[in-house]
Amino acid sequence: MKPDQTAALQPTREVRRASAQPPSTLRDVAEAAGVHAATASRALNPKTRRLVSAETARRVMKAAETLGYQPNPIARSLKTSRSRTVGLVLPDLTNPLFPPIVRGIEEVLEASGYSAWIVNTDNDPKREQAQIDSLRSRQVEGLIIATARLDHPLLRKLHEQGVMMVFVNRRVENLDVPTVTADDATGISLAVKHLADLGHTRIAHLAGPQSTSTGVARSRAFRHAIRDHALEDDPSLVVECARWNEEDGAGAMRELLGRGSDFTAVVAGNDLIALGCYDVFAERGISCPADVSVVGFNDMPFLDKLSPPLTTVGVPHHDVGAEAARMLLDCVEEPERHPRSVLLAVSLVVRGSTAPRRP
Repeated sequence: MKPDQTAALQPTREVRRASAQPPSTLRDVAEAAGVHAATASRALNPKTRRLVSAETARRVMKAAETLGYQPNPIARSLKTSRSRTVGLVLPDLTNPLFPPIVRGIEEVLEASGYSAWIVNTDNDPKREQAQIDSLRSRQVEGLIIATARLDHPLLRKLHEQGVMMVFVNRRVENLDVPTVTADDATGISLAVKHLADLGHTRIAHLAGPQSTSTGVARSRAFRHAIRDHALEDDPSLVVECARWNEEDGAGAMRELLGRGSDFTAVVAGNDLIALGCYDVFAERGISCPADVSVVGFNDMPFLDKLSPPLTTVGVPHHDVGAEAARMLLDCVEEPERHPRSVLLAVSLVVRGSTAPRRP
């Protein structure tokens, strides 16, 4: 190999120095912006930025961008005893219900300088315990929980230990914890009224798990709505699903058909349960909505692409997540604040899975 070729393969001293250059520090940013390090810190933190002038904040942020400065969350948490992180506990990451909720949570947290650790429990109590223990070992400042059951010893214990929590879509009986839910009762009432207006008198309900507050609330609302419209309240038309999924929805529909009860419409506990109905209709040659009309709950993405497109109760999931994040941040900033619950409005989204009852 020629000498000039050998030299070409050797990195220059400048390149070696650049590759070994340590990351920029807060002090570097402060010096570049011509301010004190404490001022730079306030300018870079969205929650304290208002304490410095707009011009100073712009100068500091420009300096940070130029230097490629990245805050060190570990160092900050050691100094302030705050991690500025939140744990998000979900029962099933594959459920399309949760992505818009997570987006709402992340947008609010990010604007306040927080980030989220997301864990999946698969509705397994042992896994849930392990995941929450892991989150707490990372010093999260609170938990947003979507796995709550009516009787939930773990969450009761965490509450007694003073862990900041907000429940999403669920409640625990006799536990005073902030909660964000959709207006389940109104949603089910809208669904039953829609079907009754179409002439359906025998309406079935494939209920969600009665171990959850959501399942209980929607099931109770169904019975009330049936009576309000002077329809026949037949217990044989109600089947409980053990889980909020398509497989259990299909099993419940098979059980309903096996009972031989007459019905022309179904209110499903959620959209996944409704999709299970579609599976059984395909198996049995049942036409929807000609033979049976179906209403879901949640308005998950892509329901308008089904055949037929699913009529459902629309829930503002992004708003649910955003409100849960705000409530948790309120709890973190004001630990003595009295817990409050928020009920968000729902709407009926009418599509092709419902039609007038045939004579």
